[in-house]
Amino acid sequence: MSDVDSPWLVVGLGNPGPEYAGNRHNVGFMVADLLAARLGGRFKSHKARAQVVEGRLGAPGVSSRRVVLAKPMSFMNLSGGPVTALRDFYKVPVANIVAVHDELDIDYGALRLKKGGGDNGHNGLKSMTKAMGPDYHRVRFGIGRPPGRMDVAAFVLKDFSAAERKELDYFVDRAADAVESLVVDGLERAQSTYNS
Repeated sequence: MSDVDSPWLVVGLGNPGPEYAGNRHNVGFMVADLLAARLGGRFKSHKARAQVVEGRLGAPGVSSRRVVLAKPMSFMNLSGGPVTALRDFYKVPVANIVAVHDELDIDYGALRLKKGGGDNGHNGLKSMTKAMGPDYHRVRFGIGRPPGRMDVAAFVLKDFSAAERKELDYFVDRAADAVESLVVDGLERAQSTYNS
């Protein structure tokens, strides 16, 4: 089975539970929710300790790709377990896995798409890399650095500010477009369009 026939696994990283829903650290969940809405699907519980939606991204026909959207229901720092269980269940090559996550070292709302690399202190990526190596794709959603001397952990577990929320829907929509482009058009084309 070639990678073209293999499904894609798009993992939105976040923490489960309503108290985390609006956090900067949960932007991966926000993008996954929007992609699920575009597919017309609803997340369902999977035995891999994740919620999943299956569907197709891209224009109907030859160019559309089978995709599994996932939100791990473990906490962020344990994301690797559910992701590898889904990878094995759906028989997804690591090259067809995409992690959508918050990124401190990028300005708010900016995107960077890449394949492989380090985890930059991100516990969700650290867990995924430990479980299956670094050779998966990342859609990095900029959240900026914390103001002043604010602790990084406190910053990522805070909700987006009122000013940030004014543009959040637009940025989440753009990140969902970037995921779709990555899956359908490939990394280079998606990078040239979305790596702001």
